[in-house]
Amino acid sequence: MENLVEDFLQYLRHERGQAAHTQKTYAALLGHFVRWAHGQGLHDWKSIELPHLLAFLQAESQRATTPGKRPTSGRLSQESLYLAIAALRAFYRFTESEGLLPQNPAEQLSLPRRWKRIPKSLSSDEIDSLLQPIQPISPATLCDQAILELAYASGLRLAELSQIRLEQLHLDAGFVTVLGKGNKERVVPVGRQAVEALRQYLQSGRPQLVRPRSPANVFLTQRGTAFATVTLWLRVKKRARLAGIQHNVTPHMLRHSFATHLLEHGADLRVIQELLGHATIATTEVYTHVTASRLRNIHRRFHPRP
Repeated sequence: MENLVEDFLQYLRHERGQAAHTQKTYAALLGHFVRWAHGQGLHDWKSIELPHLLAFLQAESQRATTPGKRPTSGRLSQESLYLAIAALRAFYRFTESEGLLPQNPAEQLSLPRRWKRIPKSLSSDEIDSLLQPIQPISPATLCDQAILELAYASGLRLAELSQIRLEQLHLDAGFVTVLGKGNKERVVPVGRQAVEALRQYLQSGRPQLVRPRSPANVFLTQRGTAFATVTLWLRVKKRARLAGIQHNVTPHMLRHSFATHLLEHGADLRVIQELLGHATIATTEVYTHVTASRLRNIHRRFHPRP
């Protein structure tokens, strides 16, 4: 069973170009199902039927609500249960299309409605504080400044920031090319302040970080290596603390701020969709709830008869 899962993961990696995070998530969820199946005496995918899938999901649902366990005990949230169903459906679609299994029992599994979380963003004042340059100037601070300016100016995902390479920068023309999810390329404009921060980093910061075996990634650590996404985010969180931002800053918050502030200033939702690299407009529409909420708050604060 494990071999077929590995074939599926290879398909995601090489043919679908799925993000590394998606691959790891599907690998973990399908691995968990395989272990459960072995525990039920099932050792072949051909013996798996719809009742088995339902029994697994029922067991997971019950385990997710087992009282008295710590949050770190591996319990599934409703979101994780949704992902488990999505992983099984994607796996079986692959085996069906490749003719590897005679039937697709997962086609009858329906995905539950997902609760759309309204994305949190930083205020304009918080962004201004975050983007204030740090003294004294060093290669590391120049790198941090360029990361923050580019992140807010372009709305790049964290993985896109860590992986962006020198040949993707077109600073004279004022844009960057981005390789996003599914290896889809998009062009994103970059503002003057972000261009200036990148130029200063490339001229005075990056040359001092380069080592003989450094890659062509734009952003380098002090060891001259490319950033792991978690390391990159720790640098951003540190800058948020230095800027005096009290609440927790999440990995997507700069991206959310980029989209929210564009919409608040009148940008078209379709344009924001293209800039963010969303496959469907439905993903981008969540930002309309953010601005509607902000308008209601302003109305309550300033209208004489709220």
